[in-house]
Amino acid sequence: TVDVGEEKPRTILGGLAEYYSPESLLNKKVIVVANLKPKKIRGVLSEGMLLAAESKGKVSLLLPDADIENGAKIF
Repeated sequence: TVDVGEEKPRTILGGLAEYYSPESLLNKKVIVVANLKPKKIRGVLSEGMLLAAESKGKVSLLLPDADIENGAKIF
């Protein structure tokens, strides 16, 4: 569940479980694509996408380099 600012928190499913533990993502500022159509994945409605990059088998979650407020727009 991700706090995206003014609207209700969103549930986002992603394929990061083999790279990140749930505890390592708690209270982390992440970059979310929130203007996607919600989609059911394994019976759960996913309401966005976390941005990550992969190179040579290593996955890295894309994170802001400053402490910005939840819901800040990406441009």
